[in-house]
Amino acid sequence: MLKIDAHTHILPKKMPNWSEKFGYGDFIYLQHHKKGFAKMMRGNQFFREIKENCWDARVRIEEYEHFNTKVQVVCTIPVMFSYWAKPLDCLDLSRFLNDHLVDLVKTFPKNYVGLGTVPMQDADLAIEELHRIKKEGLAGIQIGSNINDENLSESKFYSIFEACATLGLAVMVHPWNMMGEKQMQRYWLPWLVGMPAETARAVCSLIFGGIFERLPHLRVMFAHAGGSFLPTLGRIQHGFDCRPDLVAIDNPVNPKSYLGKFWIDSVTHDPLLLEYVLKLQGSKRVMLGSDYPFPLGDLEIGRFIEDMHLPPNVKEDIYCNAAAEWLQLTKEQFEK
Repeated sequence: MLKIDAHTHILPKKMPNWSEKFGYGDFIYLQHHKKGFAKMMRGNQFFREIKENCWDARVRIEEYEHFNTKVQVVCTIPVMFSYWAKPLDCLDLSRFLNDHLVDLVKTFPKNYVGLGTVPMQDADLAIEELHRIKKEGLAGIQIGSNINDENLSESKFYSIFEACATLGLAVMVHPWNMMGEKQMQRYWLPWLVGMPAETARAVCSLIFGGIFERLPHLRVMFAHAGGSFLPTLGRIQHGFDCRPDLVAIDNPVNPKSYLGKFWIDSVTHDPLLLEYVLKLQGSKRVMLGSDYPFPLGDLEIGRFIEDMHLPPNVKEDIYCNAAAEWLQLTKEQFEK
């Protein structure tokens, strides 16, 4: 059975020192300090150490073979978004990252599908890059759960979503710039608590802001199984029902009616939670995802799904059918 991992991250092996190039900011660059490893530096501060599977296409393919997975949907690491930068500088950086993905997909068309990044802080520049990556063969874009602390429902972002719908580009929403991050540095809470909340923030913004209602053909996937949105949907629905004067001010449509109209990945780390989201979403809207190659991801690429007593057709939906529909690709192009 074909397996498509719909949520993975990659970087070019070599990148400019953007802070030196632009003359400001704490942009990310890599220090290759020992064989097979590099330090991600944020300006002059150490951010994270990564291994060669974060940039080496062949190493990734070999690692995936151990889990009978052939195809990876690749996008940049959210810290690279750089929405805080000057728009033209962010466009420059985005084009560099996108060109790397274009080359990767053209070199390994049976193994990689690319999602680009765009300068969301400037709609005109973002749409310009959307048209370019569409021509270059990328399947969509990855965006953050907020743009410089502004919700995705803000009117300034609507034209970007509209362009994605018109161009047929898929959208992946990934948590980043987590709310309350500075107030909860201990215990890795920004990643354990902030990330799920950020994703729920993004889902609610697109629902309550009427984006899904106005753009029914927009194909959106929310990372990490939709974060805390689905587990707290009862509360969200109750808030919509009891205080429509606060919640339903831009869209009067019941939030539960949007179940099955967007996609999520399977990164739950919990079979019981996966069973729950499958009941809410249906198997055609839940796709295999790992967040590879990072340790908080599912680095066994859905092995726990194999141990669940799911019907073969449900597993096939999770492994490949849902992702193929989201990306508007065919399974056959990877199987030949």
